[in-house]
Amino acid sequence: MARPQTDLEAGREQLLDITVELIEERGTAGLTVTDIAARAGMSPASLYRYFDSKEAVIEAVAERWFQPLLAMAEEVLASDLPPRRKMFEFYARRFAYLKAAWERDPVAFATYCELGEEHFELIRSYVDLGDHYLATIIGEAMADGYFAGLELDESISLVNQMTATYCNIGAMELVMPKLSEAKLARIIDAVFDGLSATDRGARSLTGLRAA
Repeated sequence: MARPQTDLEAGREQLLDITVELIEERGTAGLTVTDIAARAGMSPASLYRYFDSKEAVIEAVAERWFQPLLAMAEEVLASDLPPRRKMFEFYARRFAYLKAAWERDPVAFATYCELGEEHFELIRSYVDLGDHYLATIIGEAMADGYFAGLELDESISLVNQMTATYCNIGAMELVMPKLSEAKLARIIDAVFDGLSATDRGARSLTGLRAA
């Protein structure tokens, strides 16, 4: 007989709680389905009733980790804020949430960064979704006359490079104490006030060049 959906969901949530405990205690190296099952007081075969592989467990952990960030982004996109403020909120809310997590436990934060690097293919969809949200904001900005002469894809690439430490979690972790919402606001203002296809002289100025 199939288990009721509520029992399945409760069991999955319990196993995710245990997996998070193990990750934060030991890191990601050597984490196995056997470890998770043993902590849960069940056999590996029983665990497979809830998740069909270790990768499925990690994917569910990632979904839990990213869900608050996605909710923030969706709230910002649904707002009536102008594009400049919307882009700031898009980064600032995520940054405030992640900085608080880092302050609570820097070691655990670093562990999750390592987990993301080790299983990047499992979280790629969240990275792509972040670019989709950013593209929506940039599209609204372009409709208002910003980023003149740039294509959408190029604008996304440039903005991502300019805001890397506020959107790339691994990069953020390395320099977290140096980041602030005030600095972020200046970066966003610089993006909106200066980013375009116009050559203002940086490429044409004479002087030293790489050998």
